[in-house]
Amino acid sequence: MKLLIVNNLVSGYGEGAIYDYIRALAADGDEVVIRSTDGSTDLRRFLADAGEFDVVVASGGDGTVAAVTYLLADTGIPVLPFPAGTANLLAMNLASPSEPHALAKLTREGEIMDFDLGEIELASGERFGFSIMAGAGYDALIMQGAKPAKRLLGPMAYFTSALTNPLPQFSRFTIDIDGEVIESEGVGVLIVNFSKIQFDLPVVHQNLPRDGVFDVAILHTRDAFGLIPALLASMLDRTGDFPDRTDALELHRGRTIAVSADPPLQVQYDGEVTELTTPFTVRMLPEAARFIVSEECVRLYGPDPEGPAA
Repeated sequence: MKLLIVNNLVSGYGEGAIYDYIRALAADGDEVVIRSTDGSTDLRRFLADAGEFDVVVASGGDGTVAAVTYLLADTGIPVLPFPAGTANLLAMNLASPSEPHALAKLTREGEIMDFDLGEIELASGERFGFSIMAGAGYDALIMQGAKPAKRLLGPMAYFTSALTNPLPQFSRFTIDIDGEVIESEGVGVLIVNFSKIQFDLPVVHQNLPRDGVFDVAILHTRDAFGLIPALLASMLDRTGDFPDRTDALELHRGRTIAVSADPPLQVQYDGEVTELTTPFTVRMLPEAARFIVSEECVRLYGPDPEGPAA
């Protein structure tokens, strides 16, 4: 097996689990190439020869995995998301293990599945890929506020940030969803591919990252306290009750979504907070991401005909 590892040195807690993974995986005749970055290196350089490898391992947080996956979109090259960040939402949504030895076994024996990928284009012309969700407003504020405490508090840093930012910017939205224009208002907009966020809470009832359509969630409230009913409904989803999200969330679906806000709101994608603001456009890239997944993931989302990764 030929393995290319893209290793983000500054992700998560810096405990170096990727090296335990390599020791657990490597066997006679294998070739393992590791390319490390602190965020300065252009990943295009790292991935220029990715087609020569059997698997690309993206070791880092969700932003690292999204960047690698987007650069390899529609190439058919399998990517193993190695959860080395703080939240690791993609790994959670994929029902992937976190222990290095289990991930090594998954690489050898795991299944391949293709998932939808999102592309976000900002007003500057810059484009980024995302696997989980993109958005503007309150979600970006929470992620920005969580940054200083992520290594100390882990996923709790996001909850702490939400509590310390109860009055986010209120804005008026013009949202074009596949040609239908919607006027609304609130504190944020989320474009959802995988629906589960921190603490395994679903933003929407169904997790459908292979159906070629985004869920669009407008945080339809004037302050963070108005989102509490939607949060409670999300918690009840896990019990099988599936309550409505109340008026706090206005939900739509679509493939191409253009968002404008007045006043403009800061933009994030898969936890990466940009310095840029709305407007932005999101496009669906159907089944453009190829991941190595667990048997539980196959049961959750349905098998692909391609079979094992290697």
